[in-house]
Amino acid sequence: MEKKNILVAGVIAVGLILILQLFNLQILNKEYKITASNNAYKYEIRYPVRGLILDRNNNILVGNKTTYDIMVTPLEVKPFDTADFCNIFSLDREAVRKQLKEYRKNRRKYGYQSLTFVKQVSEIEYSIFSEKAYKFPGFSALTRTARSYPFNAGANLFGYISEADTAYLRKHPEYKRGDYVGQTGLEQSYEEVLKGEKGYNIFLRDVHNRIQSSFADGKYDKDAVPGKDIVSTIDGPLQQYGEQLMKNKIGSLVAIEPSTGEILALISSPGIDIDKLAHINKYYGEIVSDPLKPMFNRAVMSAYPPGSVFKLVNGLIGLQDEVISMDSRFPCHQGYYYGTSSRLGCHVHPSPLDFTHAIMMSCNAYFCYVFRAILENRNYKNTAEAFSHWREMVMSFGFGQKLGSDFPAESAGTLPSVETYDKIHGKGRWKALSIISLSIGQGEIGTTPLHLANLAATLANRGFYYIPHLVKDSPSISIHPKYKEKHYTLVDTNHFKKVIEGMYLAVNSNPGEGGTGRRARVEGLDICGKTGTAQNPHGEDHSVFICFAPRNNPKIAIAAYIENAGFGGTWAAPIASLLAEKYLKGETERKELETYIMDADLRPKTAGN
Repeated sequence: MEKKNILVAGVIAVGLILILQLFNLQILNKEYKITASNNAYKYEIRYPVRGLILDRNNNILVGNKTTYDIMVTPLEVKPFDTADFCNIFSLDREAVRKQLKEYRKNRRKYGYQSLTFVKQVSEIEYSIFSEKAYKFPGFSALTRTARSYPFNAGANLFGYISEADTAYLRKHPEYKRGDYVGQTGLEQSYEEVLKGEKGYNIFLRDVHNRIQSSFADGKYDKDAVPGKDIVSTIDGPLQQYGEQLMKNKIGSLVAIEPSTGEILALISSPGIDIDKLAHINKYYGEIVSDPLKPMFNRAVMSAYPPGSVFKLVNGLIGLQDEVISMDSRFPCHQGYYYGTSSRLGCHVHPSPLDFTHAIMMSCNAYFCYVFRAILENRNYKNTAEAFSHWREMVMSFGFGQKLGSDFPAESAGTLPSVETYDKIHGKGRWKALSIISLSIGQGEIGTTPLHLANLAATLANRGFYYIPHLVKDSPSISIHPKYKEKHYTLVDTNHFKKVIEGMYLAVNSNPGEGGTGRRARVEGLDICGKTGTAQNPHGEDHSVFICFAPRNNPKIAIAAYIENAGFGGTWAAPIASLLAEKYLKGETERKELETYIMDADLRPKTAGN
C-alpha cells in the first residue's frame, strides 16, 4: 500500500510541476510569448557600431560611417512602381522582378521576416527613398554602419568586412543572414572583440498585420552593445610612408620594435586600394581577378628564398658549434668550387676573408666552407645527424614554422628535413656538397618577410625575439601572454655581437672597402644590415635587405623584399633605410634618394606596366 501511495504522490507532483511551468510560460513569462508570436510582433534588429582600430598613437586607422540597408518584408509587399524604385538605387528591373517573384513563391517560408534587399545605399539614395517610401509598401530602411578609413594606408593589414555567406553561417550559427563579419586581416583576427552585440526593438501588429506601436512601451527592447576598440601596434604615418616607397614595386616591407615584438609597419605590394576596400562588394571581382593578386599578403604568406641574409644564421651556428672562429679565413676565387666542374659563384672582392669581412662583403664561398664544416662536424656520426642538428638550430630562430602572430593566414615557410633529401637523393646518398646551396639561403628553404624581420629583431636583441604581433594591451583587450615571452635561440648570446660587427661594416664602411649595404647608410643612425640577392628561376633575382637601428638599444628592425629587383644593395637596402630614417628621425633628409625610390617602377614588364 505504501508503494501505491508513493506512486500516486509522484504522479501528482509531476502534474503540478507541469501545470506551474505552463502557467509560467503562458501567463507570467511574456518574454516567451514575444519570442513565439512572430506573426503578432515585428522585430527590428539594431546593429551595433563596430569597434575602432587605432594605431599605436591612438590615431583612428579604421572608423565608422552611417549607411543604410533597404529591407523588404515579403508578406507586406504590394504592387508598386518598380521603374521608380529601380531608378533610385540604379537597379536592374528584371533582376528586381525576378527576386520579388521568388519571394512570392516562398512567402510562407519567409513569413514576416525582414530581408536585406539593397545593401549600403548612399545618403542621397536614402533621402530620395525616404521621401517616396509610402509608394513602396513592404520596403523600409535600416540604419547601419560601414567602415571608413581616415588613413590612406593599410588595406591589406586591416582586412575587410562583408555579409556572412551560407558557408560561414553553417559554421557559426550565432550569426544570422544579414550580419557582417571580418573576412581578412585584423577584422578577421579580432572579430570577437570588434563585432559588438545586436539589439532589437519589438513592435505590435494589428489583425491586418500593420505595425501599430512599440510593444509594452519598449520594455522588452534590447540595446545594441558597441564593439570594443583595439589599439594596434602599427605606426600610421610609417605604414603610409612605407606604402609610398613600395608603389609600383612587388614585394614587402616589415618593421618590428625589437624590444616588444610589436609590428610597426606591415606592407604588401601591390595592395588593395583603400577606397576600394571601403566598397569591397562593388570591387571584389576586379580585385580577385588582378594577376598581381593584391589580396595576397606577401608579407606573411609568401615563402621566398632568403638569399644571403641567411648567411648570418649559418655563421652563428658555425660559431656555436666551434667549427669556425672569428679568425677563420677562407679563400674565394669568384666562387666556391666543388666536384669536377661545379661552382657556386661570387662577386669580386679581396681574398681570403675573416668572419667579419665575409659578412661585410657577403662572400658566398666563405659560407660554403662554414656550412660544410657544420655538416661534416665529427661530433655527429653522419651527415644526416649533423643536418638534423643544423635544422633544430635554424628552427630556434623561428624558421620553418608559423611564428604565431595574430595575423590570419600566416605561412610557416619551408625548411627541408632529412626525409626531404632522402627522397631526393636516396637514403645515405647525400652529403654537405649535395645541398650546399643552403649555405647562402637558396635551395629548399623558404621564408616570409615576417620571418626575416623577426631575424633582424633577434639579431638586434642579441639572441632572442618576441612573437611579432599587431595589437597592444588596452582597456578593451589584454593580449595573449605568449606575446610577452622571450624566445631564445640555441646560439649563445655572446656570439651575436660578432655577427653585428660585420653587419655594421656592411652599411658603414668607407667607400671602396667593399660594404655591400652602403646605400643604407644614414648619418647618426648606426644602421646594421645585411644584403641578399635571392635567385629566382622565373625571372630577375629578388632584392633583399634586413637591418636594425641604432646599433645599441635598437628601436626598429626591418626586412625589405623586392621581387625581381636584383642586387640587395641596390633597392632593398635604401628602401629599408628610408623607413628606418622616417621612424627614428621623424623626417627623411635624403630627399633626392626618396624621390628616386618613389618614382621607380620595378614591376616586371609582363606585369602590365
